[in-house]
Amino acid sequence: MEGSTQRPLPLANVRVLDISQVMAGPFACMLLGDLGADVIKIEPPGTGDQTRGSMGFKMKGPDSLGFLNMNRNKRSVTLDLKSPAGKEVLLTLAKDADILVENYRPGALKRMGLGYEVLKEINPRLVYTSISGFGQTGPWADRPGFDLMAQAMSGVMSVTGYPDSPPVKAGVPVADIGCALFAIYATLAAYIGAKNTGQGQYIDASLFETAMAFSVWDTCDWWGTGKPPQPLGTSNKMTAPYQAMACSDGHFVMGANNQKLWVQLCELMDRRELLDDPRFTNIANRLANRQALQDELEKSFKTNTKDYWVERLLAAGLPAGPILSYPEAFGSEHAKVRGMRMEIDHPIEGKVPNIGFAVKLSGTPQQVRRHPPLLGEHNEEVLQEIGMSREDLARLRAAGAFGS
Repeated sequence: MEGSTQRPLPLANVRVLDISQVMAGPFACMLLGDLGADVIKIEPPGTGDQTRGSMGFKMKGPDSLGFLNMNRNKRSVTLDLKSPAGKEVLLTLAKDADILVENYRPGALKRMGLGYEVLKEINPRLVYTSISGFGQTGPWADRPGFDLMAQAMSGVMSVTGYPDSPPVKAGVPVADIGCALFAIYATLAAYIGAKNTGQGQYIDASLFETAMAFSVWDTCDWWGTGKPPQPLGTSNKMTAPYQAMACSDGHFVMGANNQKLWVQLCELMDRRELLDDPRFTNIANRLANRQALQDELEKSFKTNTKDYWVERLLAAGLPAGPILSYPEAFGSEHAKVRGMRMEIDHPIEGKVPNIGFAVKLSGTPQQVRRHPPLLGEHNEEVLQEIGMSREDLARLRAAGAFGS
């Protein structure tokens, strides 16, 4: 585990109940744990979070590497929330919790007697965050919602890929991760408010709305022109050239996304005639003649390698970069200096690779305080902390609180 800091972590003494599975909810709660929160992961007995058994390859133990990368800094408690005894335990935990995050189908916990209206009666300052595919209300609310559906139904997939190509989704789960971030922004704001007023609130976060919120440029393009945006590959709707370009040994990315950089690019490439070409005189004309612009520039780019052009463009102050695979990106000296791969000690796996912290805090840097938990690893520890005796645990176990 990483060393401690002089100052307490920002969320020390904040208790979070994580009643979520797969990605958006667990990722959000892990971020809270990284900043010091005591995150108690409530899991179904037997199977636990379904991500424990995901991915197409096996580790030494039963948990997938995906689970191990979204659940550090948590403690695991197994509860059968369909049993009266399991509900009793959750309600007891909720009395002293600050935040609850769940991603059940809309209305599911309410039907089980564990909705916000019930929990706020026993803990008025609780911030109760629900993450779902399409939100808690509306015609699509009851649909199962995953990142793929959110990308498809929000419009994001309609602008991803190349013109006339089959549908393409973003290569990373933008709706899942984005929803986690939006949910945490709202949750922490509500938590601060509850500290000031003593009153928590209910937060409704959805993958669908997250994906729509990401579409600023595309939506403004549609509202401004009246024409639905179309996929443009690596190009940009606001400026050109700003995209991947072919060269003699593959592709690289570059941008001359304002008039000053456009002039510099033409001079660097010894293509000053392009400055007088009426198709390319300003951004609007370059956008209107995007393919012709790419064809002209690639005539020059194809005369040399990607390394050559990236180095030349950067030396002239023009944005450019190679297109790296994940091994190349994580293996880069920059990613190493920025700590984007770290290793966590795990009781079964030994050293487990984890993606590093994406932002850095100078005074209270995030810490790995706990390995991703084994299923039910902290049942007795957590429940004894809230005053339950061994006799209480035995009674609850016999009543099915922790599964059959």
